[in-house]
Amino acid sequence: MKTGRVGSFTLALAIVILAIFSLRVMLIPAVNKPESITRQLESAVIPVTQVPDFSGINDITEKKRAFFDFLRPIIQQQNAIIEEERDFISDALTELENGKTLPPQQLAQLNTLFDKYQYAARNIDVKSLNSLLKRVDIVPESMVLIQAANESGWGSSRFAREGFNFFGEWCFSTGCGIVPSSRGSGKIHEVKVFPSVDASVSSYMRNLNSNPAYALFRSIRADLRSQELEPTADQLIYGLVNYSERQEAYIDELLDMLRHNEKFLVNADV
Repeated sequence: MKTGRVGSFTLALAIVILAIFSLRVMLIPAVNKPESITRQLESAVIPVTQVPDFSGINDITEKKRAFFDFLRPIIQQQNAIIEEERDFISDALTELENGKTLPPQQLAQLNTLFDKYQYAARNIDVKSLNSLLKRVDIVPESMVLIQAANESGWGSSRFAREGFNFFGEWCFSTGCGIVPSSRGSGKIHEVKVFPSVDASVSSYMRNLNSNPAYALFRSIRADLRSQELEPTADQLIYGLVNYSERQEAYIDELLDMLRHNEKFLVNADV
């Protein structure tokens, strides 16, 4: 799985940039087709399946820059998908507020989004769409970068290299992932294997946006939105208290990493 540091990094970055360009070109006309909006948007992504050999970079500053530069466009791409989904929901909400009836195709696409973000709605109405919007929202780039660095050991962990898993996500069926060497007796979890890096980022964002464990994260973000404030990493990290068994100590560690790496996050929202 390891590849040459310079060659693999350049190739992976080029693939990501091409994917973002393709995504921007394809997004607008695609949403009018019968296919579900989620599938349309995700089909525009070119999977990134090569990870640079970050462990081979001895200079700490160079390693951090390389890691952030590798992941940043992938994160931006996944946030762009969420923004398009959010716009789609907002448009439907506006139509309902104006007394209009949504056509079957639009209702079907909304049901797909309800399923994706694990929100059970009895009816598609103003109330349920407002609730859905609390889940379908972007995750600050700098927060994703810092948590990926923390969970993957700056991209050098076995799970990141072999399973494209940058966020330590678990799965619970035999063979679904990589068995951690430190797994305790009686434990059944494995570290999930993804088909690509972008699939890992997508899963992580969907997890934060749907899992009941991160209701506080979504509540903080929605409260900031209601005040017309842009949610930032230093505010939303507090909503990750259930991401680790270490809880408050984990939050302190992420905040400390955010502060110490601020100069590398100049292109992100800190």
